[in-house]
Amino acid sequence: MFYRATAFMVFFAATGAAHAQDVTVFAAASLQDGLEAAADDFEALTGTTVVLSFAGSSTIARQIEYGAPADVFLSANVAWVDHLKATGVVADQDVIPYLGNELVVVSGDPDLQWPADVLNGSGLVSMALVDAVPAGIYGRQALMDAQLWTDLSARVVQADNVRAALRFVERGETSVGIVYATDAMASDVSIIHRFAPDAHDPIVYPLVQLNDRPETVAFTDYLLSEQGLRPFVDFGFTPLVDEAEQ
Repeated sequence: MFYRATAFMVFFAATGAAHAQDVTVFAAASLQDGLEAAADDFEALTGTTVVLSFAGSSTIARQIEYGAPADVFLSANVAWVDHLKATGVVADQDVIPYLGNELVVVSGDPDLQWPADVLNGSGLVSMALVDAVPAGIYGRQALMDAQLWTDLSARVVQADNVRAALRFVERGETSVGIVYATDAMASDVSIIHRFAPDAHDPIVYPLVQLNDRPETVAFTDYLLSEQGLRPFVDFGFTPLVDEAEQ
């Protein structure tokens, strides 16, 4: 497996644990656990502080479009990166397909039957915003593919991001939630259904380098290295770097 790591190694050799400028990363909420671990490791290696900001990809993309000072953007879908390309904020060569994920239905009740118990009961379904946030967009596509959207749309509780949708399930405020498999791994909820990959658009997390500052390049290359990918793999993501780097 080939990983791009040259710039990171040069930066590390030149700086060691010396102080350097911060790196600001805007990332989809579903990446929180893996990215926090990767950032901690990078900080320990280089002495560079990584400032992390998590939200729905739609919110982040709009912030970047209007000038928010981010160095790296990790989106939960390609569409919002394409939007930034169309506005001239991002160039093609600065975008790399980075991670994949799986869409699942979770519940606090491991014995709940999907979708029968929800259709036959009065339970609610929590999802990220279905018109804007990638997890919500994928979720609506999956429900439409299963011919369930018409019956369930009135019971959908929309949240600003996928982690907020997960919290509704954790607190028992909704019977089920449609989230990423990686979110379920970070929680005590149970996965009661896995959507087929072809039930929705491919789940791709692009990695976007927003400038050529040495610290930005070094952190981007670290994320693409085997060491940088490891925390994400540990939290259930699928690396797509091989496909991007061939």
